Amino acid sequence: AAACGFCADIITLLEDTSRETATAFMKLNAYLDVLIPRGGAGLIANTVKNATVPVLETGTGNCHVYVDKDADTAKVIPIIINAKTQRTSVCNACESVLIHKDISDSFTQELLATLKQHHVKIHADSHICALDTDCIPATEEDYASEYLNLEISIKAVSTLEEAITHINTYSTHHSEAIISENYTSVKRFLKEVDSACVYANASTRFSDGFEFGLGAEIGISTQKLHARGPMGLQALTTKKYIILGEGQIRP
Repeated sequence: AAACGFCADIITLLEDTSRETATAFMKLNAYLDVLIPRGGAGLIANTVKNATVPVLETGTGNCHVYVDKDADTAKVIPIIINAKTQRTSVCNACESVLIHKDISDSFTQELLATLKQHHVKIHADSHICALDTDCIPATEEDYASEYLNLEISIKAVSTLEEAITHINTYSTHHSEAIISENYTSVKRFLKEVDSACVYANASTRFSDGFEFGLGAEIGISTQKLHARGPMGLQALTTKKYIILGEGQIRP
């Protein structure tokens, strides 16, 4: 900062990382304009619970990929493998896959085999488990989990409506994708899934401020006010209204 002509104190590192100090920091309204928690679910929940300073909630990412009955299967495995394994510890990695039951069992088995080749542990419903005995029966907790490692939940669904309902029930409203060549289904998915980023035929790994052309990323917000989704510098700016009068008064 000093090399650029700014006061060196505009950047400060607090070395005491105890929860007590962090909680006290969250209440310094006289000195702080906004807090942006960057970390796990525990840090985020603690900040939202205890902060009196305004918070930009950068949420956890239980992200979904839905394979529609009208999917181009040539796109499915590359997208899911990228979304799950390219970098597992980030909030935009895929944690759950939904597969329409009209997708052939042989293709689903190919997807499962490819995931296993990438050392992914699979938690699945009874339909999927019947196709591969290496799958572990999924629980409600699995469907709600952000694994952040080489694990995934997979569920077979009968309709697009069932997929949308499942996602809106279990997701953290971060990033979700549909793989489909059906324009009507894609349009409905993008409209009805209540997440900050919704994709058609692409990996969820693109949810990133830099990838969106916003410059260096500040975070990915899952809240709705005021910033939502990947954030760059613009998300930290506010308006200031300057009014020049000539003696006007309000009647």
